[in-house]
Amino acid sequence: MSGPRFFNTLTKAKDALEAQPGFDRARVRMYVCGPTVYDFAHIGNARPVIVFDVLFRLLRHLYGPAHVVYVRNITDIDDKINARAAEIAAARNIDVEAARVEITQATARQYLEDVTALGCLPPTHTPRATDYVREMVAMIATLVADGFAYAADGHVLFEVARKADYGKLARRSLDEMLAGARVDVAPYKRNAMDFVLWKPSDDKTPGWDSPWGRGRPGWHIECSAMAAALLGETFDIHGGGIDLVFPHHENEIAQSEGAHHGYALARIWMHNGFLNVEGEKMSKSLGNFVTINELLKDWPGEVLRFNMLRTHYRQPMDWTVAGMNESWKTLEKWYAAAEPIADPRIGDAFLAALCDDLNTPQAIAELHKADARELAGGLGLLGFSNVQLRIAQKVALDTAWIADAIAARNAARKARDFKESDRLRDELLAKGIVLKDGPDGTTWEVKR
Repeated sequence: MSGPRFFNTLTKAKDALEAQPGFDRARVRMYVCGPTVYDFAHIGNARPVIVFDVLFRLLRHLYGPAHVVYVRNITDIDDKINARAAEIAAARNIDVEAARVEITQATARQYLEDVTALGCLPPTHTPRATDYVREMVAMIATLVADGFAYAADGHVLFEVARKADYGKLARRSLDEMLAGARVDVAPYKRNAMDFVLWKPSDDKTPGWDSPWGRGRPGWHIECSAMAAALLGETFDIHGGGIDLVFPHHENEIAQSEGAHHGYALARIWMHNGFLNVEGEKMSKSLGNFVTINELLKDWPGEVLRFNMLRTHYRQPMDWTVAGMNESWKTLEKWYAAAEPIADPRIGDAFLAALCDDLNTPQAIAELHKADARELAGGLGLLGFSNVQLRIAQKVALDTAWIADAIAARNAARKARDFKESDRLRDELLAKGIVLKDGPDGTTWEVKR
């Protein structure tokens, strides 16, 4: 089997990973943009986490776990974080920096718990932006010294006019990008599209010392500095959501290539598509803004994971309850078949599908045709295990609700309201709960 090929947003073609100049099978490197930790992650945030976890697993299978380095950062410096910290600091009369640390630590911990429940492996490195401010300052200083950036009014900005191919990832001209972007047309900018590398901080805003005064880094420079520190100037795959192509990833390319004498930041750029909920764009105003944490209270994490993988990662996805129920039924059927297998194997057709731009829908189709050994092996490579599902089911079930439903059913039976009794039994069954009536009362178990 030839090596994997992935759709490269930069070239608009499926590029062979192993054919990229400088590719090293002994050290395959991937960077994926992680969360900004000021609130619970929503289900849209789960898509890149799951997609690139499958890619991580595939690369480990192909090249060996010791030869794959995966970095997914945590952004704990951000103006939204600072605004939330300022509110908490004022309400509790504490220091804003202390509030920032409290918010980011708690939110990052919850995020890691949530994505672990989705069956995701921990990345090789999970750097926090605050630990790499020195590297950010050094990169900015290089850009200033080489004429790619300038200091103005306490800020340092990247001058996009100095990068002749700026816009090559988004494939848009400066005029097109300016027309479609929300940019801060500040008086200290030479060009409206110039973006911030460093911004000043007042006494009440978290900040760090720098040659340009006390301040904080812009969002884009954070990822460039962390990626360079942990993966080198050029690495193999950079991933993230399609919404990050512009401006975030475009700006990463500009500043990294400017600081690294034109060397490419990443050989292949991979982006997952948008996610809607029940046919509509997710938004708090529509009331369909759903967090991973909320979904995990009602569904096993592996069902969420499988539902995500049924759509090709580059395609838009519609998240529905009907889809979740179908995913649960499929997994239950497969686990029953794969459970006794002690010597699983990976099927050639299944592996070929994953190596063809991470085509999980085709890989799943191959599992429907696979024998028990290949089914077990394929499920393992996609990140599923029967034991994890059973634990997730037990954790996800609201035992208090089950007890109340059983009590209501018993009351209905005593009143000889068998229609209501049957309705409650069927409602529990729809949730995967099987009731057993015996001389000692009613017990329940998870449907197998």
